[in-house]
This record gives sequence, C-alpha cells and structure tokens, in this order.
Amino acid sequence: MPLWPWPRPPWPSLAACGSAKEAGDNNGSGGGEKKKDGPLTIGLLLPEDQTARYENFDKPLIEEKIKELCADCKVSYVNAKEDASTQQQQMNSMITKKVDAIILDAVDSKSIAGSVSKAADAGIPVVAYDRLAEGPISAYTSFDNEKVGKVQGEALLEELGDKAGDGQIVMMNGSPTDPNAGQFKKGAESVLKGKVKVGKSYDTTGWKPEEANKNMSGAIASLGKKNIVGVYSANDGMAGGIITALKNAGVDPLPPVTGQDAELAGVQRIVAGEQFMTVYKPFKPEAHTAAEMAVALARGEKPKTETTVDSATTKDVPATLIEPIAVTVDNLKDTVIKDGLYTVEDICTSEYEKACEKAGLK
Repeated sequence: MPLWPWPRPPWPSLAACGSAKEAGDNNGSGGGEKKKDGPLTIGLLLPEDQTARYENFDKPLIEEKIKELCADCKVSYVNAKEDASTQQQQMNSMITKKVDAIILDAVDSKSIAGSVSKAADAGIPVVAYDRLAEGPISAYTSFDNEKVGKVQGEALLEELGDKAGDGQIVMMNGSPTDPNAGQFKKGAESVLKGKVKVGKSYDTTGWKPEEANKNMSGAIASLGKKNIVGVYSANDGMAGGIITALKNAGVDPLPPVTGQDAELAGVQRIVAGEQFMTVYKPFKPEAHTAAEMAVALARGEKPKTETTVDSATTKDVPATLIEPIAVTVDNLKDTVIKDGLYTVEDICTSEYEKACEKAGLK
C-alpha cells in the first residue's frame, strides 16, 4: 500500500533519463532552450531547518521522485536556514553551475525575485515550491493556502462553540516575509471575522517558536489569562511555544490552539490534549509534483498543471494546488497514521502511552 494514496495528476509521460535536446519549447519562463546531452542536474533550495518537515519529508521525497523519473539525474541541495541573502547566493551559485532546473522554496518571496530573473535569463526554469516566489516563475505547486487558514479558523470556531463570544482569541500568524503566511491569515480571518474578538494579532519573525512564546506571554499579560478563549497558531512549531507560555502562566484548562504541518510533536500534543488540531498537508503529492515539474522543464517539456495563480510580479503561473486536511484526536487513525506519515509507535512513546490509550490508539 502506498504511503500517500493520492490521485496522480495527468502528467505527460516522462521517459527514461537522458538528454532533452530534442524536446519542444517550454511555454514557461526559462527551460525553452535545448538542453545539454548527459544527465540533468536539479537544484533544490529549501528555506529553513527549524520546521521538521523540510529535512524529514520534503527533501527526501523530492530526491526520491527525481531519481525515479531520471536515474542519472543529480540533485544539488542547499538549505538557507531562514536567511534571505544566503538563499540569493545559493541561487546565484546554481545559475553559475548551470543546473538544468531549480526547485525553490523561498525564504523571502520578494527579495529572491532578482535571482529568479537571472535564472530565467540563463534559460534555467524555476519551480516555486510551497511558497510562491516573485519573478518569472515557470511553475508552482503548493497547497490551497487560503483554504488552510479557513480549515484552521473553522476548526477553532467549532471547538469554541458557545464560548466564542465569551472572551478573546490571540492570532499568531507566520513570518511576514512568507507569502503563504498572509494567505493563511486571510483565510482564517475570513472565517473568524464577526464570530470572535481578536484581542492580539502577531506576525511571527521566521516562524520561530521562541518568538511565538514571547508574543504569547505578552498577550497573556495584556489581555489576562482568563480572557483568552482560543489561539490561532499558523503552524505546529509556534503552537509548541504558545502552549509553553500558557502553561508557564498557569492557564488551566488550556484553550484550544490550532496548528499546521502535522509535525510529530504537534500530533503528540494533540493526543495529550494540549493542542486542539493541526492541518495535515500530505507532503508526498506536493513533493512529487515539484519533482515532476522540474524534470519536465529541465528536459524542455511543459508539465501539465491544473490551474494558474498570480504573484505580485507574474500573472498566470501554471500551478497545481493540493487540498489540506484538518486533523484532531478523532481522526488521527484515518489520516496521518493511515497514510503512513507516522506509526502508532512513533506517536505513542512512553511519555504519551496513557494518553494514547485514552485516545484509542493503543
């Protein structure tokens, strides 16, 4: 049984690896030139290593799919560690090395635009991965990010029920340099507006849990711990920092706290009753889609996509968007466990054994 039983998009056939010199022109930016003979090199640039998903899932899944599509292809991998200038240097290095395509998960969608343009000028197509970078992007794959925010907001409102009007919520949004964060926020606000009062709202530098912890401590001091009925956290890492702040302030019981990414620590907090929910974004279809796009573009082919999106600089970027899934303790078995993201043993360590029994996982 496959780990992620996800419908495979109707991509064009990608035959055995080799030269793309006979491939037709690509309609996206870059990738239209006839490619060199011999194995292809795909550059992979990920934004940071604070969030567990990038090193544990995205990187190996992308590499796995590229090797499946093209046994002789090489992957040149770098991680910017949340430094936008470092990522610009990494992009420029990839261009100098004359890689055949680049998969880019941008640290800062605006500042990387110049490097994307340099790649396009050099005939190197760029696939924007997970975050829509600005500049002449050839293709884009991510999740429906406004839908992610709506899923989070809807789950929070449902859990609050009649308590929604009894106090205030805190919104802990993601990094202001990440375009996804703005889309998550927009989606959540579209659901929450008029239904609950937002006492404090923060844009969290670098998605850092310690920043979320500091901001949450400030919110508790400002609003009063008895007046906070819920917390919108844009991802699981920040949820961890938020919950620590709530505990340190003596908040009991904990208000419902949202999350995103289905990180193992987040899933364990859900089992323990500390975090209410997370958003499961099946990484495998996203990662494999990016690999398919990059290999096709490197060969001078045009990958089939499902829709188009607009960035601040580029209209009608070919895109494939994947649906997010809300996860609570009630559907862990049917989502992250069923899909093989984690086993029961991964989740139910000795610390969480009793909580797992209560949740029906053991």
